[in-house]
Amino acid sequence: MSVLLSLRPDQWTKNLIVFAALIFARRLLDPAAVALALAAFLIFCALSGAVYLLNDVSDREADRLHPRKSQRPIASGALSAGAALSWAVALIGAGVAVAFWLQPSFGWAAAAYVALQALYTSVLKHIVIVDVMAIAMGFVLRAVAGGLVIGVPVSDWLLVCTILLALFLGLSKRRHEITLLAAGAAGHRRILEEYDPYLLDQMIAVVAASTLVAYIIYCLSPETTERFGTHWLVLTVPFPIYGLFRYLYLVHRKDAGGSPSDALLNDRPLMTCVAVWGLAVAAIIYRPFGS
Repeated sequence: MSVLLSLRPDQWTKNLIVFAALIFARRLLDPAAVALALAAFLIFCALSGAVYLLNDVSDREADRLHPRKSQRPIASGALSAGAALSWAVALIGAGVAVAFWLQPSFGWAAAAYVALQALYTSVLKHIVIVDVMAIAMGFVLRAVAGGLVIGVPVSDWLLVCTILLALFLGLSKRRHEITLLAAGAAGHRRILEEYDPYLLDQMIAVVAASTLVAYIIYCLSPETTERFGTHWLVLTVPFPIYGLFRYLYLVHRKDAGGSPSDALLNDRPLMTCVAVWGLAVAAIIYRPFGS
């Protein structure tokens, strides 16, 4: 049970981004493509779980000073560092091997994801701004991998929207950590002394606005209209607007934002917004109602 908790299955919703290429490439009704995308999702669940193990081993001393993270199995001593590392190596080895077996290019994307996360754990998380950008690139690699596994090119728009949204979530998480830990923030994570709420609010405002602008331009672009045979995708714009505003509300008024997955799963309005947006996009792309 301690191993399973350390793999953080509640965070696996982040890996749903691998299905983006499947949906927007109009392959959702292709059983073979769906099976490959599902396999990719499971592989990234294993790889991201292994990365959490590595990260928790690296941060176990600092986590013991955190009011919430101190309850994690490795920080609390319920799971030894040696056992955690053994599980991490096994999951990474199996995940990357299966990824290469499914599709060599997908295997390279999976390997790049692991390498990036290992570099983040050891070096990048200690470099201001780069730390958040590295987190965002992890989402981009997931999105790229989702396209590679089914053999379709990933849209530049998807990559831009993915990195901007991931930056928004990552910066919101940093703000939550600073607010929660207050004067003890730097003691828990050294990089936090390089940030303050005002600076993070400025960055969050920039990436939130950029995310919305990028999505709106994507929906309105002639390329999108030609690809899907409809201009109605613009009708989905209110959903990301509400979703971003709702998330900011949770960060500033409800002391949330420490975990995007928790915010999504525990906040019914936000979860409903994402679900309805997904259904609306699927309905428009697969059953267009106009040219």
